[in-house]
Formats: sequence, C-alpha cells, structure tokens
Amino acid sequence: MKKATAFLIIILLILALSSCSLPRKDEKLSVAGLYFDTVIQIDAWGVRTSVLEECKEICEAYEALFSNKIETSEVSRINASAGSPVKVSQETLDLISLGLKYCELSGGKFDITIAPLSDLWNFTDNPDHVIPDAAAIEEARSHVDYKKVLIDEEACTVTLQDPQAKIDLGGIAKGYIADRLKEYLKKEGVEHALINLGGNVLTLGTSSDGSPFRIGIQKPFDEQNIPIDTVEIQDRSVVSSGVYQRYFEKDGRLYHHILDPETGYPYANGLLQATVITDSSADGDALSTCCFALGLEEGSALAESLGDVQAVFVTEDYSLHYAGYQ
Repeated sequence: MKKATAFLIIILLILALSSCSLPRKDEKLSVAGLYFDTVIQIDAWGVRTSVLEECKEICEAYEALFSNKIETSEVSRINASAGSPVKVSQETLDLISLGLKYCELSGGKFDITIAPLSDLWNFTDNPDHVIPDAAAIEEARSHVDYKKVLIDEEACTVTLQDPQAKIDLGGIAKGYIADRLKEYLKKEGVEHALINLGGNVLTLGTSSDGSPFRIGIQKPFDEQNIPIDTVEIQDRSVVSSGVYQRYFEKDGRLYHHILDPETGYPYANGLLQATVITDSSADGDALSTCCFALGLEEGSALAESLGDVQAVFVTEDYSLHYAGYQ
C-alpha cells in the first residue's frame, strides 16, 4: 500500500511539473526590457517562462556586440581602432555586411558610417537644442563614407580606412535582433508571437486564434498614439522611420535625427514617415530608413522594385501614399 501511495505521489508530481512546463496554447506570456535605449516587449502564446527569459539574454548579448554606447562592444572597438583591422564575431560581420548592402542599394542615402554626424547633433542628450555650426558639420560629414568600410570575410575583420570614421548600426540592429529572436522562438516550438523592439514589429505565425496580427502605424506627433493606418500581417515585419521619433524644435524649425550624409543636416523632403512591410525585420529596419531618405517618389520606386515589399508613406500634409501593393 505504501509503495502504491508513493508511486501515485510521483505520478501526480510529474503531471504537475508537466503542466507548469507546457502552458496552454492559448495562454499568453510577456516579457519586457530596456535595450539599445528602447523598450522591447515580446508576447508569446504557449511558451515557457524560461524561453522568454532567454530572449532577454539574447537581446543583452547582441547589445554587447553592436551598441556604440558600450565601450567594450565590437562596434566600439572598430570605432576606436584608428584604421586598424579589428577581429569581430560572425554576427557583427554579417550585420555590417547587410548594412553595407543597403548603403549601396540607397546610393549612400542610408550610411552606417553616419556616427560622426549623429554624435555631433546628439539628439539623445541635447536639452539646450544646440545646432552645430556649419564648419563642424562639414568636418563630421567628411568622415561619413560607407565605401571606406572594408570587410575581410576570411579573416573575419572590419577595417575603417578613415581613422576618424565611426560606425552606427542603430538603423538596422534592432531588426536583426528581432529576426534572431524569432528564429529562437521557432526552435523552441513557439507558433504564435509578437516581437516589438521599440516600434520594430515582427510576428511569428498568426495570432493565437488563427487571425492575422493587426498592427497600427503610428500617426506622427499624435500624443494619443492613435494609428494613422492599420495593416494585417502574419510571419512578417512592420518597421517605421519618421521625423517624430527623435527631434527638437528651434526658431520655428524642426530638426530630426535622420541625417543626410550629403549635407550633414536632417532630411527635408516632404515626408513625415516611411513604413515598410517585409519578411525580414532587419531588411525592414534598413529599408524604412532608405525609403524615407530617398523621398516619396524614389522611395516608392525602391519598394516596388524589391518584389514582396510594401511601403506606406506619410507626407507633411498627413496624406497616405502606398507602394508595392497589387
């Protein structure tokens, strides 16, 4: 009798542990954190807590590689190398290579060596809204040129031919990380998830009820966060670039963080925002900036040329313009 009782207790314990480790398919769990100076949130259905905690570890690991605000990161080591080759991880090499692809695709309108200019303007910590003088802008601009980034795939090294050049992967890193998070969740058997890295949205599958995810496109400068449009997606990404994300106003003029490598000043092309819908969030991250920088006509043409890419543009009069839709 004692053996039977003991056996029954063991079975009950196993069942209890199984129910804890295997949540219901319709049960949603969420995790949030602060990485790359932005809030990330992951919502997933039928997922173990340990899997979501590992997602935070993944974000932290990639931030330690890609952030130019962390002195020990691989990007910071490249920027401090004074023109010498720097050995990097395959992940950093892959991300820089992808960034250079979009530099080329945009004709330099998107440039991962924009850091000398973005550091000078300093939209993250400029409470007095200081506008750099023209000479300083021209000096910084002279060190922005993606063509001077050399990659040695065999040696896994990155070299900046201009010792004063600096890389900033902020225009593509969040999308890359979102893609890696999705890969990890799929490997762990998750079928439904919503990954949001500071507005970079990537979905895994459908919503738990089988319907597409409905993603709102933010209306620029709207304090109520009312969307200007909504898209339905599954297994796709939605990423926006816009003037409202980081900016200041001075003497009646708005200065925003998307800087033109040719002039050194913020783009002024009649756009408030460009949103792209893609399969890969890294592609979407870079393309949203490319499309914004190119302006409505050229940005629309780029989206149309890429096949399964859609774009939504918001002009200064808040009109909506669509590209890539059949």
